[in-house]
Amino acid sequence: MTKEKEFVLEEFLELQRAIIAEFRANNGKVGGMFEGATLVLLTTTGAKTGKPRTVPLGYLEVGGQALVIASAGGGPANPGWYHNIRHNPMVTVELGAETYPATAVIPPAGERDRLFALAAEAAPGYADYQAGTTRVLPVVTLHRVT
Repeated sequence: MTKEKEFVLEEFLELQRAIIAEFRANNGKVGGMFEGATLVLLTTTGAKTGKPRTVPLGYLEVGGQALVIASAGGGPANPGWYHNIRHNPMVTVELGAETYPATAVIPPAGERDRLFALAAEAAPGYADYQAGTTRVLPVVTLHRVT
């Protein structure tokens, strides 16, 4: 990795850490570019490291189903958290002031398409992300473990 890429990655990770800290300090509310958005903190288990990895993500409820989209901002590759849930689907969800265990499920193609269409209707930015990449943006449903 070049020094320039390392610097960009470190800036991105620092931004994520700041969003996570603000989220936790304010019961799920954050300001800046995400003000007014519904975010969730998703903690996965690193596929290679086995260590917990927490990321802030946009959160939607579509037809009563909790979901997140592995958009990576429309980038060319799926995000690391998506790789992690494919390896271990047990996650921790932080939504507002609530924290609970959940199972992350990757729906089959037809269901993914239906959920993505509903998600893009509710949050058009996802359609923009999809239009900007050649990969199919994965949809992941979150099922609370009781």
